[in-house]
Amino acid sequence: MTEERRIALKKLEEHLSCPFSNLSLLDNALVHRSYVNERLSSSLKDNERLEFLGDAVLELCISDLLMKNYPDYTEGRLSKLRASFVNEQPLAELARNFQIGDFILLGKGEESSGGRSKASILANTFEAVIAAVYLDGGFERAYEFVRRLFTPFIEEGSRRITYRDYKTALQEFSQNRFKEIPRYALIGEYGPDHDKVFETRLTIPNVIETTGTGKSKKEAEQSAAHKALDELLWNPEEKG
Repeated sequence: MTEERRIALKKLEEHLSCPFSNLSLLDNALVHRSYVNERLSSSLKDNERLEFLGDAVLELCISDLLMKNYPDYTEGRLSKLRASFVNEQPLAELARNFQIGDFILLGKGEESSGGRSKASILANTFEAVIAAVYLDGGFERAYEFVRRLFTPFIEEGSRRITYRDYKTALQEFSQNRFKEIPRYALIGEYGPDHDKVFETRLTIPNVIETTGTGKSKKEAEQSAAHKALDELLWNPEEKG
């Protein structure tokens, strides 16, 4: 690690308010696959294994915090609330708050296409940072890190149960609960070209079917996913 890189990582430590004993763990958490692919060094590793671990650590921490804060919530309500935290949009927002994009090592192609501001890259990197905190300081350190960042949201309770990406939230819930991935099919297009409305059918086999409409195919899919989430998580009749 160069001295310039070490100075940069110490600055990120200050942003995170989380000093590292082993700074190379934080460094590894910020290495995107595109950066590794452009280099011949076999010893250089990307952050994808850390991302995998960080996702699991984050889910466990959030689950525990929700169980403690909402002892009367059903499993369905807890799942929906957890999904509002553990998805791309809020994680990317946190990454932006800490300016993590400035410290990611990217390949030239990803750099030129605006990779530092991509929500997917920011969210995945933030999960890798959580894993680095865990590996450096243990579970209690990682739990405190997550608790500090997410407690303000958790204290909002049910007001936080909103989604900017219903499709992602539904897919996570469906995979966990039913071991199925939602399927989308365009079933209609209505109106003139300048004001077209799309209609989409969503199906989770043997579980639920909904439809949604919107001014774009993506908007129609989000609408259908929103309806499915509401029915699965708030309808008192048990599904699946």
